[in-house]
Amino acid sequence: MSFSVGMIVNPAAGKDIRRLVAQGRFVPNEEKVNIVKRLLAGLEAAGVEDVVLMPDADMIARAAAEAVHTKLRFDFLEMPVFHDEIDSTRAARLMAERGVGCIITLGGDGTNRAVAKGSGDVPLVPVSTGTNNVFPRLIEGTVAGLAAGVVARSLVDKAKVTRRTRRLEVRRNGELKDIALVDVAVSKESFVGARAIWDMTTVHEIFVTRPHHGAIGLAAIGAKLPEFAKDGASGMYVRLGSGGVRVMAPIAPGVIASVDVQSWRALKLGEPVEVDYRPCTIALDGERTFSIPQGERITVCLTEAGPPVVDIEAALGLAAQAGIFCSTGA
Repeated sequence: MSFSVGMIVNPAAGKDIRRLVAQGRFVPNEEKVNIVKRLLAGLEAAGVEDVVLMPDADMIARAAAEAVHTKLRFDFLEMPVFHDEIDSTRAARLMAERGVGCIITLGGDGTNRAVAKGSGDVPLVPVSTGTNNVFPRLIEGTVAGLAAGVVARSLVDKAKVTRRTRRLEVRRNGELKDIALVDVAVSKESFVGARAIWDMTTVHEIFVTRPHHGAIGLAAIGAKLPEFAKDGASGMYVRLGSGGVRVMAPIAPGVIASVDVQSWRALKLGEPVEVDYRPCTIALDGERTFSIPQGERITVCLTEAGPPVVDIEAALGLAAQAGIFCSTGA
């Protein structure tokens, strides 16, 4: 049996407008290559044999694969590259069809949203290289690769080391239009323009999968409300505007803003909430994605249909308990 892991590298992650209007993190391609090389070292040490790679536009994955001396076999997907999020979605779907044990992603919230639309029930190991990151973790690649390897090889019980995440489902006239893993925002702007959300005066309302106290971005706003500071379990709905409270929140790297919140409440699982502002644009995980004209019905619903994610510490801890990293002395 061949043990394989998929890897999706987004070369555009961490390069949006927030590097100009805020102090957004910038991860150059050279460092992404180094991260991939460290991930590969972890995978090989865990006994993975095959790595299925998405052919990214900047050839980051190929540069890393050609630079390492390894027994790993590399298989680059044969697929068209459009330099768009559809590349990540298609690659994830192809990897899932090939039966990879898990998929490692290098990117931010937007990258993982795109991957989640194609990965199905394959566990993800999200490694942060984006600007505003809530879903992926900032973690050393060697460790992430090792954890991905023990999960892909079924050396630990996947049910014990993965957790099913939530997602927000956006429906347009009753049909599923798109999803978000962290937040959905309704922007007063009529056109997508610069995709990243950074000007809070343009935001009408926000839907969040759950309050994230350590987050930067839209998800951080609701987490600063006292009621939700005690309860990180429920999702939440926040309407911005005067007449309520003013919240101090880190809305972008290096930017802490005072945001007027008119009203807020818990967002229950399975509860569709209708968006009433028109015309508008819908932002998914911090990026404006599509416009809504007058006359179209839009609802947002919180579900538990998000992708499973590997708990790295739990995976490595169970592997250590099972003696996976030990061998008898010479």
